[in-house]
Amino acid sequence: MLLAIDVGNTNSVFALYDGADWVAQWRISTDAARTADDYAVWFKQLCEMHGMEFDKISGCIVSTVVPQAIFNFRNFAKRYLKVEAMFVGEPNTDLGVPIRISRPEQAGADRLVNAVGAHKAYEGALIVIDSGTATTFDIVGPDGGFEGGIISPGINLSMRALHDAAAQLPRIAIQKPERVIGGDTLGAMQSGVFWGYVGLIDGLVRRIKDEYGKPMRVVATGGVASLFEGSSDTIDIYDFDLTIRGLLEIYTRNASSK
Repeated sequence: MLLAIDVGNTNSVFALYDGADWVAQWRISTDAARTADDYAVWFKQLCEMHGMEFDKISGCIVSTVVPQAIFNFRNFAKRYLKVEAMFVGEPNTDLGVPIRISRPEQAGADRLVNAVGAHKAYEGALIVIDSGTATTFDIVGPDGGFEGGIISPGINLSMRALHDAAAQLPRIAIQKPERVIGGDTLGAMQSGVFWGYVGLIDGLVRRIKDEYGKPMRVVATGGVASLFEGSSDTIDIYDFDLTIRGLLEIYTRNASSK
């Protein structure tokens, strides 16, 4: 089995692929101080709970936007899985797609993995929206090339900032309000957060398409993307396994070349 790990700023996803399908997927909060031993205890228990054999894992690929976590993930794979983890972004890992930005080394591993996964699944030019700690809009050319994009604060981050900076505004859950015009403080905040982000998404997608000048499809992924299903006018496809499929594609490409 292959273990694919996507390490985000807020959560990390561990997904197992048995050669035919994704058989399990778990999340844990990201903590750069968490040790290889911590990951091993947590992950082994989950495998056993789901009837999976820990020692059947023969490969591991990691995408991380938290550089401080690399050491512990590398140790986790080496000491407990008995494999050398493949890391997206390292010089010896071939993504198989061109990176067409002025500073390629600054492109986040998660954004590159999404580009690979999107190009594998869908034809033509694409806008990939990933809703996480940040909301990213990435442009994928018809040949799979990463052509840049937009980074904006994520919906949870904006909501937290609103609560932290305003003494009288409570912390609220993200949900679609029944009315756009809020009748009280809670309704006003929910509308501002939810419809404000729908407006952000639709407005930026339209501007990207105008600037790009060619037909593009819009693919949404990430932990909170499902909130906007049925509300956004511009998102064509919701694909919540896009990142782990991108990791599988990169791992397969590099494993077959060795």
